[in-house]
Amino acid sequence: MSDAKGDGPKQSLGLQLAVQYSLMLLWIFLSAATILVNKYVLSIAGFPYPVALTCTHMLFCSVIAFSIVKLRFVEAVPISADTYLSCILPIGLLFAGTLWTGNAAYLYLSVSFIQMLKASMPMVVFLVGVLFATERFTLGVAGNMVVVGTGIAIASYGEIHFVVTGVLLQVGSICCESVRLTLVQILLQKRGIKMNPISTLYHIAPCCFVFLFLPFTYIELPKMVKDPHFNPNIPLLLLSAACAFALNMSVFLLIGKTSALTMNVAGVIKDWLLILLSVVLYGSPVTKTQLVGYGLAFVGVMYYNYKKVQAMKQQTAAAAKAPEKLPLLENGQENGKENGKASA
Repeated sequence: MSDAKGDGPKQSLGLQLAVQYSLMLLWIFLSAATILVNKYVLSIAGFPYPVALTCTHMLFCSVIAFSIVKLRFVEAVPISADTYLSCILPIGLLFAGTLWTGNAAYLYLSVSFIQMLKASMPMVVFLVGVLFATERFTLGVAGNMVVVGTGIAIASYGEIHFVVTGVLLQVGSICCESVRLTLVQILLQKRGIKMNPISTLYHIAPCCFVFLFLPFTYIELPKMVKDPHFNPNIPLLLLSAACAFALNMSVFLLIGKTSALTMNVAGVIKDWLLILLSVVLYGSPVTKTQLVGYGLAFVGVMYYNYKKVQAMKQQTAAAAKAPEKLPLLENGQENGKENGKASA
């Protein structure tokens, strides 16, 4: 009987681990697929229009999310007009900037080099957090960020096809995403607004589409009209949009089912996998200097993630202990009052 009872928790834990690792592998696969498909569409398939591609993604996500909500498969989190204007619109604008500049970078840079540049994300998020007072500046973290920055500088120095325009676009994408993540923390989390994946796309994707449609109309649409060889591959564009939608879903599922450390480890695995696939599928050259630089940045990012997770654990433990102290204090005060009455 005891063996049967003991097998229950083991099976439950085994099931949880199976779900976590399955979601992690799904996210890695979808992330890699989305990036590689976007690179193919923009650089190889004859569709060099990153704004149009991103508009397609956001329109697809908006239609799917709207349909799911209206068919009542999922209930959207209600958002007031004030919250939409002050929170959702700025986040949507930054998300549009992230996607536009990030996709545009694939016109100039290899997938492998872009993944190396993305290693600077924790560094930029930290700097933005310090500016917005959501992160505390310490010499230890600053030193860590210097290591990451040095590694990325070495990797950039070793890049054979270094294009300044592409690097600036990718840096712009990283900056927009870093500010967006910080604003999500300030504007939504501190207001206690929690949205499921469908609600997030339901509210943010339409405004993101509008922000992207404006530059598309003035920048890319005239080029499409004048291009005599313009012949978009509709099935390929739909595949790219479906990958983007599935990736958004997997991100939220993974965040809800796993820890921050698991997310970070999955991200590192994904980056190395994309560098390898970029070399194998697209013949992207990767030099020894780049590997050394990215390896240094990789160590710095992993150490930063480890320290962040440890700090989160300490905060959680402190928060769990805090309520336990209150009853003891109250009981001590009541006992003191009773003792005072008795002595009187």
